[in-house]
Amino acid sequence: MGRKRTIDQQGILDAAERVVARDGAANLSLERVATEAGISKASVLYDFKTKQAVLEAVVERAFARDNAMHSQIEAGLESQENQTITGRVLGAKAPISDPFRNAALNLSAALVLNKPLRAKMQANQAKVIENVHRTASSPRGAQLAYLALEGLKLLENLDFHRFDIEERHRILREVLWLADVEPQERPLPETD
Repeated sequence: MGRKRTIDQQGILDAAERVVARDGAANLSLERVATEAGISKASVLYDFKTKQAVLEAVVERAFARDNAMHSQIEAGLESQENQTITGRVLGAKAPISDPFRNAALNLSAALVLNKPLRAKMQANQAKVIENVHRTASSPRGAQLAYLALEGLKLLENLDFHRFDIEERHRILREVLWLADVEPQERPLPETD
């Protein structure tokens, strides 16, 4: 009978997230993950054959966690109009923590440089946008609200700007207002 494994895949991914947050995705290696997890490199190789496989699993788990959190929030809003965008706003009430911000920032760099990972992000975003439209009383207003919400999160997650909590909550309330409006198009100004 074989020896019982002392660490599971989630423990390895937890260690990989810490390495990414601390050292960056470009510096992720199977050796660093093993050291962070306190296990042998062979144990990491047992579940993840390559650095790319570890990185993909970290990204997929981040998507799954984010989608599960929003699905849980949205499930409590079943009878409400604008269910998806409202759930997304409620999920963004608190800014992300600094350790997760560091991981998100470093994973964003990996997404830009890695076409297969970027394709997974694009597919995830397409599904969210489809749900925003499907559950909205004003699909165009909800889409603009989603763009505003994602802009807020992008500014904060990439550490370009941080709003104090009162201003952040005011912006989120205004994002919800935007989801209800029926936008009117204006012609683009002429330029030379």
